[in-house]
Amino acid sequence: MKKEFAVIGLGRFGGSICRELSREGMQVIALDIDEQKVSEYRDIAAHTVMADSTDENVLRELGLRNIDHVIVAIGDNIQASMLTTLILKELGIKTVTVKAQNDYHEKILNRIGADHVIHPERDMGKRIAHHIISNNILDYIELSDDHSVVEVKAGRKMKNQTLIDLDIRANYGCNVVAIKRNKDVIVSPKANEKIEETDILIVIGSDKDISRFEKNLVADN
Repeated sequence: MKKEFAVIGLGRFGGSICRELSREGMQVIALDIDEQKVSEYRDIAAHTVMADSTDENVLRELGLRNIDHVIVAIGDNIQASMLTTLILKELGIKTVTVKAQNDYHEKILNRIGADHVIHPERDMGKRIAHHIISNNILDYIELSDDHSVVEVKAGRKMKNQTLIDLDIRANYGCNVVAIKRNKDVIVSPKANEKIEETDILIVIGSDKDISRFEKNLVADN
């Protein structure tokens, strides 16, 4: 059975989520207070609604309590974002994900019951910064304030060496959880797996350990 989603706020971020969920075959209700934005998604989402999400009666009438997951992607109106989140949780929505504008906004959203709070601009800024600092880091996902997952190019220093030879966990405190090799992905690679120069390693660890690993084994390949 397909999951049902609602996306409230059809700006750049909310619109992108709406498009991707719909492309994956999910049932999506797209809601915005702006008629032009709503009309833009008529042929994309399963249902589109022009409405004020801070009106509790409107959300009740839409039957959102039966929705699996609601994404609140309201742009600059922090008050509307918080009020919408509060109403959704009071309606008994199981999972509510909310876009936060800043740390203060995030703190309030957590207090009023948001299940997931995301900072798309801040998180993208961090990812871009890591790309700029090192050409070897292909992607960066923050797991917490101190831990991340990164994709790094293996390069010449690791070529033809096994994970046992490199002993990355003992030497750097990181774990190689997967290896991308051409179109294949080797999940939980064995210790005797030989690394090829063109491999991409998926590494998890503390930011400090990943930085040390990158500088010693990956940089200046």
